[in-house]
Amino acid sequence: MAKEFIIAIELGSSKIIGIAGKKNSDGSISILAVAQEDASACIRKGVIYNIEKTVLCLSNIIKRLETSLKTKIAHVYVGVGGRSIRSIKNVIAKDLPVNTIVDQNMVNELMDANRSMSYPEQEILDAATQEYKVDNQFQLDPVGIQCNRLEGNFLNILWRKVYYRNLNLCFNKANIAIAEMYLAPLALADSILTETEKRSGCMMVDIGADTTTVSVYYKNILRHLAVIPLGSSNITKDISSLQMDESEAEKMKLKYASAYTENNDIDNSLMLSIDAERQIESRKFIEIVEARMEEIIENAWFQVPGEYVDKLLGGIILTGGGSMMPNIHKAFRTHTHIEKIRIARFVNQTINGKQPEITAHDGRMNTILGLLEKGDMNCAGGDITSDLFSGEEKTNYTTADLHKNPRSLNETSGRGVVQTEAEKQKAEEDARKKKEQAEEEARQKEEEEKRQKKENSLFNRSMRSMKHYFKKIISEDE
Repeated sequence: MAKEFIIAIELGSSKIIGIAGKKNSDGSISILAVAQEDASACIRKGVIYNIEKTVLCLSNIIKRLETSLKTKIAHVYVGVGGRSIRSIKNVIAKDLPVNTIVDQNMVNELMDANRSMSYPEQEILDAATQEYKVDNQFQLDPVGIQCNRLEGNFLNILWRKVYYRNLNLCFNKANIAIAEMYLAPLALADSILTETEKRSGCMMVDIGADTTTVSVYYKNILRHLAVIPLGSSNITKDISSLQMDESEAEKMKLKYASAYTENNDIDNSLMLSIDAERQIESRKFIEIVEARMEEIIENAWFQVPGEYVDKLLGGIILTGGGSMMPNIHKAFRTHTHIEKIRIARFVNQTINGKQPEITAHDGRMNTILGLLEKGDMNCAGGDITSDLFSGEEKTNYTTADLHKNPRSLNETSGRGVVQTEAEKQKAEEDARKKKEQAEEEARQKEEEEKRQKKENSLFNRSMRSMKHYFKKIISEDE
């Protein structure tokens, strides 16, 4: 088996998926193994609510992947997403001496000040620079420009602190080292959007089981990110209100549901079978499905900031399992009045794999394949030479070992990289030491200024003059 591979794990609302892939010299990725666990008992709306069950699912996925690869897994790449992720704009300004030339340190100071912002119960996962305002002009790179005022415009991506801690806790308890954490929506966007779409302006809508994620891009910059707590499973639950089990409702949805149907195409006499004894009118079924679909679309469209509504020249790009519903492009076109709609059934990268999950091209694997493409560190550990369940001690690194020297936030900002808890603790400790050192230097400087001020005071000068005068008289008498 290959001794070089990347491992990615996505914690979705319906499934936790682990995937192993090998990057080839031609840029393609060969899928070596896929493992899935049902997440309905431990994850809701894309966030962990049952720690122990999540740990068990993660451990099972790692064991199954290791069995397939016949190699231990040293560390993994993880995607962060789900409910409560949102973006918020922030502006940091700095007045400069007259005709100051901006350097990189000044830019870094603005970025540091932005990342130090505090939001109640919220964690800053990433900060995407929008642009800099140099005096009265906007610039993407202000370094080298002469100005009197420098202003940074940032898009901070937030998540609830408890969700962040729970995610890190689960991987620690499962003894799985995290090589890198990425914002899943950003990894997905990089894998399915084209440069032209990002540059000209587009809206990406990822319709999952319990959530729908909306990302807005313009001029190659992320302008807005939000997660709506509605997904395709809400349609299933609406159908189950017809007094049927959710599994049966899911089958009916897959068999009959359409996101949009022209009124003239509805057959009022058609009856759809619920079971051997019950039926439902086709029109009523269509109304149930379309009502929920309309709610999802309108909530997604509401997320687009007003200044970008007329700038989406790249159109709307749909992905995720929910985007496979028939006529969904017509539904979005009807409710948003955006004519250019594209359904991304698969990622842009060349992926080689015979696994059913990969060959399906149904949008469900796009996020984890995007995470896999981000990986650049070999995740292979040692060979498995004895029975996997013999209790042999694992040789994995810990997350703390991997992140003893975390990169500065300025190196990763806007790339979708999320600090692990180990990195964050190390960075906070370094920042605390730096602050204490600066405070000590300021204290010493203040004491020195006080000492010099005291020495230069009128009283002290008079005393020194008197001492000098008496010393001179005494020396003359001698």
